[in-house]
Amino acid sequence: MTPYIAEFIGTFLLIAVGASVNANVVLSKTKGHQSGWTIITAGWGVAVFLGVYASTSLGGSGHLNPAVTIGLATFELFDSSLTMGYIIAQLTGAFLGAIAAWLAFWAHFKETMDADAILAVFSTSPAIRHAPSNLLTEMIATFVLVFGALCASAPESSLGALDALPVALLVVGIGMGLGGPTGYAINPARDLGPRIAHQLLPIPHKKGSDWSYSWIPIFGPIVGSLIASWIFQFCA
Repeated sequence: MTPYIAEFIGTFLLIAVGASVNANVVLSKTKGHQSGWTIITAGWGVAVFLGVYASTSLGGSGHLNPAVTIGLATFELFDSSLTMGYIIAQLTGAFLGAIAAWLAFWAHFKETMDADAILAVFSTSPAIRHAPSNLLTEMIATFVLVFGALCASAPESSLGALDALPVALLVVGIGMGLGGPTGYAINPARDLGPRIAHQLLPIPHKKGSDWSYSWIPIFGPIVGSLIASWIFQFCA
């Protein structure tokens, strides 16, 4: 199996599970309705574990994240010739994963009148809309993610088949802390792919896809990843 297909499958699983966690918490008449932020952060941690584990098991690198791919490729921590293929696989997997979540919760989307809740299934939004601080939060959160993941992936830190576990726990921790201001996209594919799905899908009662905010969960994570990759390379 090519690493592109592995990366696609991993990202598909990540978003199919993660967006479904969001849907279960925010959509009307689900079993998990209003179960809260802790469920969201824990669920996304499991989604990351599943996605990374699947990707690496199938021959991919388990990035699932264009920011990670760009940061590592820029500082020669990853084969730069694979960059574009990885990003396309990640965005496609994220888009189709969001559609899978929509299909699973189709009846609940019909019952949900809150347009903000519907959008929250697919994409992130800030608790307080202030572009400079929102951008900085995404940069810091992604720096923590990438630097922590690079440290955890060092040969002396290997857990064998459980190498995905430290990254999953790291995502849970980021969500419980740094996730509060912006909803912790920390991944351009995680936000952009599902946001495109929200734009295109025939969802009753939805509003616009908030494209005016969409650049922040794209550029913030990329900058944060570049800084983390540079510092890791410098320190290694």
